[in-house]
Amino acid sequence: MHDGERAFLARHLDVFCCPACHGHLDIEEDGLRCRACQCAHPVTDGVIQLFCPNQWAPGRDDVTERIKAFYEEYPFPNYDDFDNVGSLIDKARRGLFAKLLDDQIPFGARVLECGCGTGQLTNFLSVANRTVIGTDICLNSLRLGQRFKEKNDLQTAHFYQMNLFRPCFRPGSFDLVVSNGVLHHTSDPFLAFQAIARLVRPRGYILVGLYHKYGRLATDLRRLIFNASGDKGKFLDRHVVNPGLSLAKRTAWFMDQYKNPHESKHTVGEVLGWLAHTGFTFVHALPKTTPFARLGEHEQIFEPDRLGSPFERGLVNLGMIVTGHLEGGFFTVIARKAAA
Repeated sequence: MHDGERAFLARHLDVFCCPACHGHLDIEEDGLRCRACQCAHPVTDGVIQLFCPNQWAPGRDDVTERIKAFYEEYPFPNYDDFDNVGSLIDKARRGLFAKLLDDQIPFGARVLECGCGTGQLTNFLSVANRTVIGTDICLNSLRLGQRFKEKNDLQTAHFYQMNLFRPCFRPGSFDLVVSNGVLHHTSDPFLAFQAIARLVRPRGYILVGLYHKYGRLATDLRRLIFNASGDKGKFLDRHVVNPGLSLAKRTAWFMDQYKNPHESKHTVGEVLGWLAHTGFTFVHALPKTTPFARLGEHEQIFEPDRLGSPFERGLVNLGMIVTGHLEGGFFTVIARKAAA
C-alpha cells in the first residue's frame, strides 16, 4: 500500500466498514482486515479489494458476475493515449454538465462515485481539492484510473473495488454520491439506488444517470442493425467513427453501448418514486422536465428547479425519442436528502 493511501485511510477510516459484516477495519501492511470477521482485503496495483459478492436467495437473477467479466475485458470509458490532467480537464469541461459539476461542488467536499469505471470523473473532480473516492466492481478498470492518478499525482483521488449492493462505507458519510450510467446494468436498479442512497449525509446530494426508456430507442435500433449485419455500418454512431478518439476509446464505447450483457431503461417519473421512498427531494434533471427548457451555462444544478407536471414530462419523454440518441439515450437526476 502506498504511503499516501495509508495516510488517507488513517484519517478517514471511520467512514469505511467491512462489506461482509459492517465491522471495523484495521490497516495492515498489505491492505485492510475486518476486526470482527477477520476478512482480509488485499491491495492489487494500488487498489484495495473491498468487493463482496451478493448473497441473494437461490434462483434470483444476479447479473453482477456477467457485468464484472464484461468490463474486465472492455474497460469503460477508456483513456486516450495522450491524456494527462490538462487534457482530461479540457475535455471534461467542454461538456456543460461536467463543467457545472466542477464549478459547483464545493472545495473540500467528500464525494463518492459508485461505478466509476476507469475513473475519469473521479480524477477530474479531485483536481479542485476535493476528496473523491471512485469505486467499481472491475479491477481492470480501476487499475487504469489508479495508474492515471499516480502518473499525474492526484493525491485526493482514491480507488477501491466494491460491489454497490454491499458498500464498504458507513451510512451518511458523503456530501455527494454519484452513480452515472451504472444502475441500469444491475439486476435490481431500485435496490442498488437504496444501497447507495444510504451513504449520503443528511441534506447531502445524490446524482444518478440512467438509460431513458424512450431515448434509448435509436440505440436499440442500431444494435439490431449491427447484430444482423455482423457489426457493419458503424458510421451510424458518430462516437464509433470519431477520428479524434483513440481506437481503444472507440472500441470501449461500441462494446458498452451495443454488446453489453444487461441493461434496463427508466424514466424520471420512475426515479421520482425512488426518491419519495428513500427520503430525497428532486432538485434538477438533465434533460429538464419541462418541454423546450435548456440547461444554461449559469445554471445552479444543486438548487431546486421546477419539476414538470406529468403531462410536461410526457412531452419531454416523446422528445427523447428524437434527441436521446445524441448521448446514448441518457438522463440524469440530482436529488437532496432530507435533514436528519
